[in-house]
Amino acid sequence: MDNHLLRMFTQRNAVLLLLLGFASGLPLALTSGTLQAWMTVEGVDLKTIGFFSLVGQAYVFKFLWSPLMDRFTPPFLGRRRGWLFISQLLLIGGIALMGSMEPSRHLTLLAALAVLVAFCSASQDIVFDAWKTDILPPEERGSGAAVTVLGYRLAMLVSGGLALWLADRYLGWQATYWLMALMMVPGLIATLLAREPTDVVARPQTLEEAVVAPLRDFFNRNNAWLMLSLIVLYKLGDAFAASLTTTFLIRGVGFSAGDVGLVNKSLGLLATIIGALYGGMLMQRLSLFRALMLFGVLQAFSNLAYWLLSVTPPHMWSMASAVFAENLCGGMGTAAFVALLMSLCNRSFSATQFALLSALSAVGRVYVGPAAGWLVELWGWPGFYAFSVVAALPGLLLLSVSKQSLLQPQFTPRQHWPSAYRWALRLLAAGAGLLAIWLVALALEAGAIIALPPLLPLFNVGCLLLFIGIFTGTLLDYLAQRKLLSA
Repeated sequence: MDNHLLRMFTQRNAVLLLLLGFASGLPLALTSGTLQAWMTVEGVDLKTIGFFSLVGQAYVFKFLWSPLMDRFTPPFLGRRRGWLFISQLLLIGGIALMGSMEPSRHLTLLAALAVLVAFCSASQDIVFDAWKTDILPPEERGSGAAVTVLGYRLAMLVSGGLALWLADRYLGWQATYWLMALMMVPGLIATLLAREPTDVVARPQTLEEAVVAPLRDFFNRNNAWLMLSLIVLYKLGDAFAASLTTTFLIRGVGFSAGDVGLVNKSLGLLATIIGALYGGMLMQRLSLFRALMLFGVLQAFSNLAYWLLSVTPPHMWSMASAVFAENLCGGMGTAAFVALLMSLCNRSFSATQFALLSALSAVGRVYVGPAAGWLVELWGWPGFYAFSVVAALPGLLLLSVSKQSLLQPQFTPRQHWPSAYRWALRLLAAGAGLLAIWLVALALEAGAIIALPPLLPLFNVGCLLLFIGIFTGTLLDYLAQRKLLSA
């Protein structure tokens, strides 16, 4: 085991992945939790603090400008490293300028800087994901994902808990932000030391091609719809279990907020890091399919630790054990899942495809919250956590169906029923379009710009069309695979 761990950290790109993963995770808390704490201390009203949470939407919609980073190449350092260098320079300047503000006096300018930092951070994520997809051979993707998760989580700890402690005890808020800007410099150095992907690949020649070609390339592959469904469903059970963890531990079991913060945040973070590293080690010996299946089973049944906690008397050790087990297995699943996303990207437009696939993977994590609360009220905490195990089974079933696709190094072009596949894609596009209109209408209504009729039917129809489109495409992929195997 020690040899496998040593091999992971002595691979050529391990230190660069660690530093770039750290640079990727550092800005996140500085525009969310840490910034909220600063504004709270400075006496900013709650409505304004709540409005600042919209800054994080840049991470959700980063796929909208990712084609630009596939299409255009900066005049220095190449297509990947050039954009990395530009985004990191802007991040250093933006974070340092945030440290020069005072929320009570420069709120509007601080908001603009927070938006700039979030935008540059999301842009850095786009290019970093594309770079590691291009640079890592298939056998190193699991360990590369693990090292990246390690750097990312350490950065969240530094810019979150450590930054709050330094600001409160020693440095003050402004100097803390200046220190965080300085801690971006190692990532900048890593960008300069990294090598640009050298293999010749055809990059998009026009902006239209950069937008359309990645979609056409993906949806013309055999089993593309199976992969879409797998991305949505693989970590669905894990998303359900994690959606209400803090509420469950405080209100459902009865632990104090201080105990929950200590165990769930610190021990949970440590367990995630250990799980990602151990998962990366195992992936040096396992195929991608076997790693996804093994880690998927473990992360599904680790949710039973919370079920056991809900039906037994509360004890600190039982809480610590449940949190450690769930985060450990979740970290292992994350390492394999990131490797899966990398394996699905065409290197000609890896920035766009990875941004789209990672945004799709967030669907379950973002939208299970309302359903989770309703299920807890309906079934109680034991029933909810038993359901979270069941919710992981469709992803594992899809994974077993997709075995042949994952064992192949390349996805083959689609051969059957082109007309039916076009209708599935049209349904998907129509549902996405209706949801986009619903979001715009909701923003207009929230801003009191225009009065609109009830918007819930638009949302429901959009979700229904999305579901029908994805289900139809997935069913066609399954039938095509059966036909291919029988032939």
